[in-house]
Amino acid sequence: MRSVYRVLAGLVAIGVVLQAMFVALGWFTAIKDMDDGLVIDKNYEGNAGHVLHGQFGMLVIPIIALLLLIVSFFAKVQGGVRWALYVVGLVALQIVLAFLSFGVAPVIGTLHALNAFALLAVASVAARRAAAAPAPAAEPTTAV
Repeated sequence: MRSVYRVLAGLVAIGVVLQAMFVALGWFTAIKDMDDGLVIDKNYEGNAGHVLHGQFGMLVIPIIALLLLIVSFFAKVQGGVRWALYVVGLVALQIVLAFLSFGVAPVIGTLHALNAFALLAVASVAARRAAAAPAPAAEPTTAV
C-alpha cells in the first residue's frame, strides 16, 4: 500500500505540472487566435487547453487526492495521513481560489498560481516520504 500511496502522491504532483502546461496551451492558443482575428468576448468558451485545465483541476486531481487520503489510512507511511490531508486541503483551496478569481477579483488568480506551487511541493514531499519510509516492523512473536 505504501507504493500505491507514493504513486498517487506523485500523480498529484505530475497533475500540477500538467495543469501549468494546459493553461499555457490555452492562453497561447487564445493569443494566436486573436492575432488571427478571433474576438474574445463574454461568449468565448475557451479552447482545448482551457477545457483540459478545467476538467483536470475539477475532476482528475481531486479524485486522485481523495484516493490518496483513503489509501493513507492503510499505507503505514509515517505521517502519511497528515500529508494526504495537506494535499486534499490544498486541492480544495485551489478550487476555491479558482472560483473566487472568476467571481470576486481576478487578482486572486495569483494566489491560485501560488497555491499550485504549494500543492506541487506538498504532494512531492508526501511521495518522497512514502518512498523513504522503512518497512513497518513485524510484531514479535512469542513461542509457547
